Amino acid sequence: MADDLPITRNAASPETAAAIRAAVRGAVRMGESRLAQPGDAAGLFALLSDPLVHAPIYSLPRPLTEASVAAFIDRHLAERAAGEGLLFVREGEGGQVMGYSDVQVWPDWGAGELGGALHPSLHGQGAGGRGAAASFAWMFEALGLGLLCETAALTNVATQRLLDGLGFRRMGETMSTRPDGTTRASLVWEMTRAEWAARHGFG
Repeated sequence: MADDLPITRNAASPETAAAIRAAVRGAVRMGESRLAQPGDAAGLFALLSDPLVHAPIYSLPRPLTEASVAAFIDRHLAERAAGEGLLFVREGEGGQVMGYSDVQVWPDWGAGELGGALHPSLHGQGAGGRGAAASFAWMFEALGLGLLCETAALTNVATQRLLDGLGFRRMGETMSTRPDGTTRASLVWEMTRAEWAARHGFG
């Protein structure tokens, strides 16, 4: 996450911020995905080990090991308890982890960011775009956010096209810091709840 995100900063009222934190603490599912638990470390590590999955994502632990993925899950459970983050996994047949979603929340700004990835076998089928749109809508509706702020690497053309296609506004560039302290230049997009409702509606 970059320290200068979100770009647009409109302070939420104390009541709104508290409601967002409560919604995060109470969340257990997002669509077809469920809250990640410590027992998911091996399955999530198997998914993330594929370079097609982890290469474009700056927020994953480095080095990427089963132990670091377990710590990644634990950190998100602590963030959930603070009302500031969630980690979901999507299971396929036989319980294989086929995707994950990383939700970061800034309650005091009424804003959030969504990251994640799908198993390569699901790439190119439109599942990522449909899932992202459903997740964005869920963040507005279920968490009560007023703003979404998204980032993508300068070379991540697929995510750039997805965000542009959904109507997110380009807000320039930022420097994203990886967990190991290294940095990556990222493009930034934003969309307000009102803009999403006007373009996509809810329900």
